[in-house]
Amino acid sequence: MKNQPTSSRTKKSATAPAGSDRKQETALKLWVVLARAFDSMARNVEADVAQHDLTGTEFGILEALYHKGPMLLGEIQRKILVTSGGITYLVDRLVAKGFVKREQCEEDRRARYAVLTPSGQALIRRIFPSHAARIEQSLSGLTMAEQREATALLRKLGLAAAELAVEQD
Repeated sequence: MKNQPTSSRTKKSATAPAGSDRKQETALKLWVVLARAFDSMARNVEADVAQHDLTGTEFGILEALYHKGPMLLGEIQRKILVTSGGITYLVDRLVAKGFVKREQCEEDRRARYAVLTPSGQALIRRIFPSHAARIEQSLSGLTMAEQREATALLRKLGLAAAELAVEQD
């Protein structure tokens, strides 16, 4: 027989071990779908907050302070998932923009609170409702029941992944 070109299907099966492929293939497919869905949502949200000369993370800080009140920088860091150096930089930017101020923690002189200024309070009060509506619109591809189900499944997934990370440390 002459050398015949192999189809992509033949090449694929020749390179992948038989048996455990389906489980791994399903996991990889889910990872790609999650990443693409997150990327699409994040771009939508970033575009919305960029109209107000904010990054998504800066908006996250303002939103956290708006809903939770003054917070220690470490609390904000854990809430919005940035590094300690990152939170300092981001709060510095918001201070420079006049939206946030730092206040001394009476119980721990090393700690600082981030507090919305009147300007920051006015901004987030004005832009949050349309931002929330934009997120709602972005998620409208799922019914409310599907959104609740996705929330539960993704929470379960995240907790299991976090546990694996702890076990591997």
